[in-house]
Amino acid sequence: MGTHVIKMPDIGEGIAEVELSVWHVKVGDMVVEDQVLADVMTDKAMVDIPSPVHGKVIALGGQPGEVMAVGSVLISIEVEGAGNVKESAQPAPVVKEAPVAATKVETVVESKPVTAPAPKAAVCQGPMVAREADERPLASPAVRKHALDLGIQLRLVRGTGPAGRILHDDLEAYLAQGQSNASAPAPAAYAQRTDEQQIPVIGMRRKIAQRMQDATQRAAHFSYVEEIDVTAVEELRAHLNEKHGATRGKLTLLPFLVRALVVALRDFPQINARYDDEAQVITRLGAVHVGIATQADIGLMVPVVRHAEARSLWDSAAEISRLATAARNGKASRDELSGSTITLTSLGALGGIVSTPVLNLPEVAIVGVNKIVERPMVIKGQIVIRKMMNLSSSFDHRVVDGMDAALFIQAIRGLLEQPATLFVE
Repeated sequence: MGTHVIKMPDIGEGIAEVELSVWHVKVGDMVVEDQVLADVMTDKAMVDIPSPVHGKVIALGGQPGEVMAVGSVLISIEVEGAGNVKESAQPAPVVKEAPVAATKVETVVESKPVTAPAPKAAVCQGPMVAREADERPLASPAVRKHALDLGIQLRLVRGTGPAGRILHDDLEAYLAQGQSNASAPAPAAYAQRTDEQQIPVIGMRRKIAQRMQDATQRAAHFSYVEEIDVTAVEELRAHLNEKHGATRGKLTLLPFLVRALVVALRDFPQINARYDDEAQVITRLGAVHVGIATQADIGLMVPVVRHAEARSLWDSAAEISRLATAARNGKASRDELSGSTITLTSLGALGGIVSTPVLNLPEVAIVGVNKIVERPMVIKGQIVIRKMMNLSSSFDHRVVDGMDAALFIQAIRGLLEQPATLFVE
């Protein structure tokens, strides 16, 4: 028997150290070649570290949250034969995702057995959790909607994601255990609680916290809110879906918003820009790469629709759908999660009336979409019911003047309220 030492690989891009985010194995585990041992975090990406050998884990080189130098000992594995203590062949790191302006918590997860993958529900095995009625468990909007559709109270479901976040798999495991809302013991409504939970700020959560703090400290944020009558564009969308939905796919409002951004930016090139405040250089871009904020079980991610200026409505819709699916499934590549020039963020029906989105530096603008509501409006002296929606957008005042920001949003408003103008060249 020998010892095979795996050192922290060189991720590239001149990175000298990385943060150990999550261990997927523990001492005593048997591992196989290509099994993911750990996740590490660079300034730009989460990276998988796979095993190049079969063997037994005998030592871990660090703890989650620890910053480790490239070349330092990551893990030691007992192998058949002499091993290679002096120098291990470096496994090829696999980039999982790029950090975005999002909320995401990383904690240590349980080790995975290597003999055979566990059944899907087995990942989430465990007794039911009884939380207080007013306690809001961690879960994405998609999971909350899924639970609502299934008639499951989230406070009764054990979460196996980072920091106890409830995942889709947890809902399936809950159903598989045959538990129901009616059989759940009701906690005392007014019982005192003294429990506390400490969550380490490590991995992606630490990077996101740093990016958000950096964005709010460095950029001169200001927000501008305007209401838009989307009745006409919604009627157009319904008409196009009825006529072409079966052959070209269904359209949501997002492709129309992307098109409105593209057209409006022609007159406001200073908004489709990146600002390097260290070099004091503003780069205006002809290409419009639109970041689309997407909610996933692991948190908010922003895949990028590249060259939106060259896409039709259906092309944009297909790309948005493809990227959203990849992001939610954790399959989005690093390139698909970086390089945006302006970001579009929306929570759909949960979008509220007004929001104050945080810039995704080095971008200088982010357009926030609020929910659509029907309201009585006065048009030509008559009260009529219209579909209204607010845009809550933020800008970097170091680059974008308030008047230009207002005119830009008004341009988007005009395009959406008269949707034929979206396609007039």
